[in-house]
Amino acid sequence: MRIHLIGVGGVAMGNLAAMLRQSGHTVTGSDHELYPPMSDRLREWGIEALPFDARNLDRADLIVLGNAISRGNVELEHMLANSLPCLSMPAALYEFFLKRKNVIVVAGTHGKTTTTFLIDHILATAGHAPGLFVGGVRADGHAGFRVSDSPFFVVEGDEYDSAIFDKGPKFLHYRPRYLVLTSVEFDHADIYSDLEHYKRSFRHLVRTIPGNGMIAADLGDEGVRSVLSGYSLAPVEWYCDASRAEEFRGGLERSGTPSSSIATFERNGRRVDFSFPGTVEPFALLGAHNTANALGAALVARAAGTPPRRVAEALESFPGVLRRQQIRVDLAAADGYGALTLIEDFAHHPTAVSATIEAVREAYPGRRLHALFEPRSASSHRNVFQERYADAFDRADAVYLTDIHNPGKVAAGERLDVPALCRAIESQESGAGRKSVTYAGDPAELLGRFRAAFERSSAGDVVLAMSNGAFGGIYPELEAFLRSTGAAQ
Repeated sequence: MRIHLIGVGGVAMGNLAAMLRQSGHTVTGSDHELYPPMSDRLREWGIEALPFDARNLDRADLIVLGNAISRGNVELEHMLANSLPCLSMPAALYEFFLKRKNVIVVAGTHGKTTTTFLIDHILATAGHAPGLFVGGVRADGHAGFRVSDSPFFVVEGDEYDSAIFDKGPKFLHYRPRYLVLTSVEFDHADIYSDLEHYKRSFRHLVRTIPGNGMIAADLGDEGVRSVLSGYSLAPVEWYCDASRAEEFRGGLERSGTPSSSIATFERNGRRVDFSFPGTVEPFALLGAHNTANALGAALVARAAGTPPRRVAEALESFPGVLRRQQIRVDLAAADGYGALTLIEDFAHHPTAVSATIEAVREAYPGRRLHALFEPRSASSHRNVFQERYADAFDRADAVYLTDIHNPGKVAAGERLDVPALCRAIESQESGAGRKSVTYAGDPAELLGRFRAAFERSSAGDVVLAMSNGAFGGIYPELEAFLRSTGAAQ
């Protein structure tokens, strides 16, 4: 079959194009201003990527439309005018790869990419090597997809809409047997009107789990408990911090939700103790939120038939995920000066920002923490999280914020007011006194202001940069600056 993908430059669409080609189809794609790394990857995979042109569709047997494509696109208009066969990206993924598979979906506001890679790594280490589709790259370079003969397929379940003609969430196409539900907290304010609207999609999802499947659910998350309140259609295995298990059990019983199975974890420094599958030490990821993600992954892997010993081995060997607590610079202490570390993370929702800062604090105690943040996602552009962001940076010593990435996409009265946010953060006290807060109009200006303000302390500094995009391309320059600063000390 000859398949054309409109909007092939996105991570998910590019990965799907590669999978279709690996499966023997003739694949072409189109997009606007393709650039690395996806332009290089498509070339490496032998996929022709073209500028948008209605003629690209002339020989296509099927068209796959990405959700970034809107009316006015010449290929979309040609497709609609001529009633050409078309699927959304998630519908195509199901049609070509998920049918007749035991599908494992990871859904939730936070932690989807990491948890999906964790499950895949556990099953692959145990010899199953499942199919895989996830919007990220593992720290060792493993791409976020795999075509496999395994009966299992692991998918990152995105709640965002599917295409211009398919406004439901992507994860409703996947028909999972097993589900990990990590968190449910208001996000994607551009397509969901409020928290209840957002929860409704997850309630639809859990109702699709068959009776012989299972749900692994984070008991510590209020939104997850709300979505599953009174739910009894498929077995639910809960997981949470051991210190709060009994507190939450009572709430489940009052809501009429079964609560007999609660797996727990405890953290003691870098050591992680699971009630299942045993003790894991060391664990590759930082923070209690990632410990919870690992336990959810472990429970699903056990349900899929993986022995506890193999689960524990896989968790200890997990290499991590690029742009999730990725250490880009790590200079050891020398000549009386402290260490110097640069960490990149994808955090953008205020809860994720707060959890990431907390995890870095836990991993690097006693060191001065500089938090750099670009509000780039659709939700972070909006003032719905104005107060939440003010609290999210509570444990950072110095904060550097850019203005929102694309103000033209949000009405003036709905935009996040970053200068006001800076003032709110500056009024807070850190352990060393009043916070240092720096505002910049864009990432390039932020880098200049950071360079001017940065002083390396004898206790060592940790620089945590957070953006769900490229942060204006500043990472190479930031990395070089910190390396030169370390070398000069």
